[in-house]
Amino acid sequence: MKVLGDIASGNCYKVKLALAQLGIPHAWEHVNILQGDTRADGFLQLNPNGKIPLLILDNGETLSESNAILNYLAEGTALLPTDRLSHARVLAWQFFEQYRHEPYIAVARFIHKYLGLPEARRAEFESKKAGGLKALSVMEARLKDAPFLVGSSYSIADITLYAYTHVADEGGFDLSEFPAVTAWLKRVREQPGHVTMAQFL
Repeated sequence: MKVLGDIASGNCYKVKLALAQLGIPHAWEHVNILQGDTRADGFLQLNPNGKIPLLILDNGETLSESNAILNYLAEGTALLPTDRLSHARVLAWQFFEQYRHEPYIAVARFIHKYLGLPEARRAEFESKKAGGLKALSVMEARLKDAPFLVGSSYSIADITLYAYTHVADEGGFDLSEFPAVTAWLKRVREQPGHVTMAQFL
């Protein structure tokens, strides 16, 4: 299989991390968002939504949306619980990430790191910071009571939230204010097969 993506994107990195930890052979083709690669006709033929990551299977079929890709890759493995409630809780954390976490922490990171925090976007940045802090507080409350997001076992819920949380400092977030989250980040890094974003940049 092949993945089209940019490893600096948390949504792409989460797929790379899952592939590495599951030991799945794959090719990785770099797609530069900032240079408009996702708007090129060739890419849009593969994914009309113009987003990465994009998984291309051996038979040529494609799958988009990072969390859908994680579920596809993890099906039948220890990274995706089989009991009904735990499986649903994985999905709940993935929905949380896409609606309450990534839109704030990832955007704050983009404005801060990649745009250099221009004055014209400072108000937006501060708004994103507020939303991101709320999301981190929700995670902090959960991780005070459990080693991983869905209890005692590491799962794709952790991969999903780890991707942008571990680089949240690049968006101006002080993770020392969230000791349970910080301890969880360390536990995730210690999981077998872990790879860093920096390894591929």
